[in-house]
Amino acid sequence: MKTYNCIILDDDEIDQLMTTSFIKRIPSINIVAVCCSADEAFKILDDNHIDILFLDIDMPDTNGLEFRKRAMQIPVCIYISAHSEFAVESFELDTLDFLVKPLKFDRFERAITRINDYFEMKEKVALFESEIGGDTIFIKDGHHQTKIKLHEILYLEALKDYTKIVTENKKHCVLTSLGNLLKEESFKNFIRIHRSYATQKMFVDTIQSFDVILKNKTALPIGRSFKDNLKAFIL
Repeated sequence: MKTYNCIILDDDEIDQLMTTSFIKRIPSINIVAVCCSADEAFKILDDNHIDILFLDIDMPDTNGLEFRKRAMQIPVCIYISAHSEFAVESFELDTLDFLVKPLKFDRFERAITRINDYFEMKEKVALFESEIGGDTIFIKDGHHQTKIKLHEILYLEALKDYTKIVTENKKHCVLTSLGNLLKEESFKNFIRIHRSYATQKMFVDTIQSFDVILKNKTALPIGRSFKDNLKAFIL
């Protein structure tokens, strides 16, 4: 099993311990250091290759947002913060996920799944090539092309520069951002409900306060800045 190096940057000792205990339950992630200040973390970056950053926002001296701006070489950044009002700003800094304190393991596991998906897709990524008309698109994977019917796509999930295309039976990945993919004429029927998710009206079963439940029971989060888009599901 491939392992990835991470550091935890959080000035709260209790939150450090909680995050550390959760990560230790994930065999694919190795904790290189647990830091309580940006200066301490920068010293770790000088001497180690880091794949994943678990980062708080509200810290003395250099806050988490400023730290990320100076550490963009780390591929994956996961914010763990009590300040959800910074979520939108954090995603402008190449953030893969934003977890709200107090941290719960089931939500942490979902973040780990996204991390694994990201690295897997980075190693082997299919390229979105072109529409071939009607309800079908091509996904180019190396020298092969896979044909996907648009009406079979349950949802789209953003993973930084990639987008995961999820059908009932398979997951694909394309090397384009979710925002750019949704500008394609082929994806005009998809409705963005979160910075990281878009789905189609025909697959929505229930709209709850914080989630959209699909007919296959998948729950997708609703982003505050995308709540107006939900009106499309009931028109």
